[in-house]
Amino acid sequence: MKISKERRVVIAGFSLAMLLTGLSGYVSYLNAIQLQQSIRQEEQVDTLLFNLTDLNTEVLNVESQRGNYLSDRDEEAWTEYNTMIQTLVRNVHQLRLRLANNPSQYQRLVALESLISEWRSFFSQILHQYPTSTPIQKLPEQVHLKNHQIRTKIQQLIAEMQTSEEQKIQQSIEQDKSGLVLRFAIDLLTTLLSFIVLSSLFILHHQQMKKRRRAEIARQQAEAQQRILAQEKELSEQKLHFFSMASHEFRTPLSLILGSAQLLNGDIQDWSLEKKQTNLERIQSAAKGMNQLLTDMLTLTRAEVGKLEFNPTPIDIESFCLNLIEDFQTLNRSDYQIQFLSSSYCASAFLDEKLLYSILSNLLSNAIKYSPPGSTIQFNLSCPVQRVIFQIQDQGIGIPTEAQQNLYTPFHRGSNVGMIDGNGLGLAVVKKCVDLHQGQIAIESEVGVGTTITVQLPSNTTNNPAISGVK
Repeated sequence: MKISKERRVVIAGFSLAMLLTGLSGYVSYLNAIQLQQSIRQEEQVDTLLFNLTDLNTEVLNVESQRGNYLSDRDEEAWTEYNTMIQTLVRNVHQLRLRLANNPSQYQRLVALESLISEWRSFFSQILHQYPTSTPIQKLPEQVHLKNHQIRTKIQQLIAEMQTSEEQKIQQSIEQDKSGLVLRFAIDLLTTLLSFIVLSSLFILHHQQMKKRRRAEIARQQAEAQQRILAQEKELSEQKLHFFSMASHEFRTPLSLILGSAQLLNGDIQDWSLEKKQTNLERIQSAAKGMNQLLTDMLTLTRAEVGKLEFNPTPIDIESFCLNLIEDFQTLNRSDYQIQFLSSSYCASAFLDEKLLYSILSNLLSNAIKYSPPGSTIQFNLSCPVQRVIFQIQDQGIGIPTEAQQNLYTPFHRGSNVGMIDGNGLGLAVVKKCVDLHQGQIAIESEVGVGTTITVQLPSNTTNNPAISGVK
């Protein structure tokens, strides 16, 4: 794929800006690391200097306690001396272990341990050579001189260690200052260069956006034209499909009516009354089916174009349901049973009677159609506050899961309907009528168990000017 010159410039500039930004960030990171290391090093040096000061103090305390014992030869002073010298030895040993990675200081601490051991041994020799009755003033001058020399060496060694650490920290501070100045200059320079590069990219990008915006407007206009053409084509295909399905649905009852009429037009003198009645009933049933199909198609068509009338009037809901059930039982005789249950008193509600009849008649018709002969249809009615709830439950074949996604699509039927008559318009009509009432419909179904459909409608639609009297 060929990349345009402008795009190559943008990519190169952006890459340079990212490189400079990354370099600036890396320099800042190095500064932060250096500061952390300096802080840790200063803390370590401070701790070491503090420990060395403590060692020097402990040496003076040991010397003082040694003098106290030589003056008084008191047992308590001797115990205190031993405690102090042991503490001094232990602290030097611990400090040596901590400075194992510092060769110069480690060697000094080894020498310091040797001097303290020599100092301790020399004092033991003094105690061994001179009786306890000899006061400190009568000890030979060379004894005092050697003791002074050893103690002085110890103090000088501690002072050397302190001086070495102070010089080290001073050198570290000087190096940090020079390093920070250099890195700060690099950080400032990279930040400035990044700003210049990004500003240039922004100007170039702004110019490109203008060109793209004009091209996008032209593209959107072309796509809008294509969508309009696609929608018109889809609408034409939908109309063709609708009329093809309608023609197919009308062909079967018309063929049945024509065939039965031809039979009745022939020589029927030898026919029994039952055979004649059967053909007449076929014609009546086919005509009734065509009438229902025409009614459903007209309802759907009017709903699609916004011409379906909605005129709510006061209706006695319970009486309406009972009359509808009586009509169904009269037409279908005793092939099934409808159990009606009203859980609460339902006063009149403002609903469209024609649309309500379409809703309930389609639901009852489907429940009967897809249930085995002799089964029971449960019809429940309840009227909570400002609502009317209809629930119709059957024990029929149920709706497959894959078909439940297209329940309200015209002419769509489940894969398990077999030879059961139907056109797939019933639930589509119900949905349109429920929507005009601004109600809700819920369907629960399981194959082989049955289907439960619940319809909720507001009971006082006249208070809503958005739907009252809509056509």
